[in-house]
Amino acid sequence: MKKLLTALAVVAAFSSAAQAETLRVAASAVPHAEILNFVKPALAKEGVELDVKVFTDYVQPNVQVAEKRLDANFFQHQPYLDEFNKSRGTTLVSVAGVHVEPFGAYSSKIKDLKDLPQGANVVIPNDATNGGRALLLLQKAGVIKLKDANNILSTPKDIAENPKAIKVRELEAATLPRVLTQVDLALINTNYALEAKLNPTQDALAIEGSDSPYVNILVTREDNKDNAAVQKLVKALHSDEVKAFILEKYKGAVVPAF
Repeated sequence: MKKLLTALAVVAAFSSAAQAETLRVAASAVPHAEILNFVKPALAKEGVELDVKVFTDYVQPNVQVAEKRLDANFFQHQPYLDEFNKSRGTTLVSVAGVHVEPFGAYSSKIKDLKDLPQGANVVIPNDATNGGRALLLLQKAGVIKLKDANNILSTPKDIAENPKAIKVRELEAATLPRVLTQVDLALINTNYALEAKLNPTQDALAIEGSDSPYVNILVTREDNKDNAAVQKLVKALHSDEVKAFILEKYKGAVVPAF
């Protein structure tokens, strides 16, 4: 009888594994993949096997979800998604807001923005929304003034006042930490700052407040937003356990938005 029960338990385990649904989600390494990996055990109990695919760019995660090679992604905020959908003709949708990564300005040469030299070399992300976000932060810090103080899609051409005659260059977001020592100031997304071992709350010379509108979201296709596995992931990401994990691990560099 004992052997029979053991055999039945093995069969049940195999059956449960066979019934588990795999959810393939693209993510930036930090903090997105770390948060997803944290909820893996909880999702497994719900019959969902979470397969996290780490990407270093901001384009392929959306492309691969749109092309149904992946089920969802977790790396971007709504303004970036809106711009991507508009420029690429995609119809990806947000299914959950999870956290805010306050955007920061960093330097290896100065300790205070008031010491930014005349004609300083400044680098910002080259995608429309994060580039505009960087310029808004520079405006908030008093470095520049924009033609439209509220335009989230501002470009360097929209700088109206530039008292220190800073030279702004646009580079791919992922490369910004690597050129930090070569420029006077770099405006860096927090996920890339964390990967580069920068501490936004200690190292940033200017940083967005927790009221930032750039909430990072879980994104999928319109035809997949009500999928049971996706909704289980949403529930897991909005749990008290995830909130505690974010607060403890990132200590203000990443802020829960739920």
